[in-house]
Amino acid sequence: MNVEKHLLTCARQVSSPNCNERPVPIDPELIVIHCISLPPGEFGGPYIEQLFQNRLCADEHPYFREIHQLQVSSHLLIRRDGEVLQFVPFNLRAWHAGQSCYGDRENCNDYSIGIELEGTEDSAFEPIQYERLKQVIECLQNAYGVTVPGNNPSKQKLPVVGHSDIAPGRKTDPGPCFDWSQLS
Repeated sequence: MNVEKHLLTCARQVSSPNCNERPVPIDPELIVIHCISLPPGEFGGPYIEQLFQNRLCADEHPYFREIHQLQVSSHLLIRRDGEVLQFVPFNLRAWHAGQSCYGDRENCNDYSIGIELEGTEDSAFEPIQYERLKQVIECLQNAYGVTVPGNNPSKQKLPVVGHSDIAPGRKTDPGPCFDWSQLS
């Protein structure tokens, strides 16, 4: 697993139009973990890809009538079986965080990488998802971590937060069933 030209080499590339240039061309400085399932509580199927590509059909499911016109994306999706899909190159701004703030910096989309896990806030994630997420985070840390100069130069790791951490009161994912200790 590697990052080449802002693309994850092991990921299946699925282009989303829901992205744009970052306002300041910088390397990502934050990783945001989300979860998604479409329809809610159901796994598998083409619907997440369709949503991120603006191709979700409102007639496929009653819930889709509410969301089919949303223009959202993430950089990555990790499916229940561990498959990794990339929708947006890491040097571009994916539309995943919405109104958000990390520390004193607003608009987290401007400087973050969004990673969706296929799942719900109230169900356990699969062991392979944690394994793949750890591998992806390590790869992103190596590619985008800031080198701290000195006698023993080292990479400063990108912070990893949940959507709920940067949009409290508005978002609750990845939820209480996400086991943060799995990332240690």
